[in-house]
Amino acid sequence: MASPFDQSRYQVRLDWGLDALARLAPADIVVVVDVLRFSSTVIDAVERGEEMMLDDAAFAVSLNGARVAAAAAAAAGPDQTGPHAVEDEPSGPVVLLAGLRNASAVAQAIADEQERRGRRTSISIIPAGERGHGGAPLRFAVEDLLGAGAVIDALTTRGIDHSSPEAATAGEAFRGLRGAVRHLLTASGSGQELIEKDLRPDVVRAAEIDASDAVPIVRGPRIVGL
Repeated sequence: MASPFDQSRYQVRLDWGLDALARLAPADIVVVVDVLRFSSTVIDAVERGEEMMLDDAAFAVSLNGARVAAAAAAAAGPDQTGPHAVEDEPSGPVVLLAGLRNASAVAQAIADEQERRGRRTSISIIPAGERGHGGAPLRFAVEDLLGAGAVIDALTTRGIDHSSPEAATAGEAFRGLRGAVRHLLTASGSGQELIEKDLRPDVVRAAEIDASDAVPIVRGPRIVGL
């Protein structure tokens, strides 16, 4: 029996953190959003033509974002190759990394994949949130809500708008607060934590909306550019 929380009635779904992978119905595409700093770090690497491994170094950048990406990749299986790579469908979900910097590029990649498949493609948007060491509970992260909302907003402009209430709310939050994104990121708890570590330029850069066309995709233990 379907769970009332699996959002299976909707094309675009949203839930938080690692548990979202089990709670949401299986989707064709999973988008992991960890704005400060995993997604933004990966976007920058892909822009430089580099790849990243889902290893200890990745977990050091962001414990929760890397964990969600690794779990989503494990669900995809070793044969998951991503959009446009092969004629056959992948054995599991296509796993993409998104943030504010590349929200429109990710939305366009999803729209292109839906067109390639020739059918409605289900999408799970997973804002990573914040989870500390030692089993600390997941903490809401405003930057990830805005990053997820930016992707959902960009999907809506491309006609992919059959969104769950959870996803629609994130999209509306981004639309309403778009002009204040830089302030919200630098003033947020996550932003202040990084600023105290002399990483203010990283926070400001992560707040740049649609500054990048890079679309990181998880392929096994590697993250590469689409």
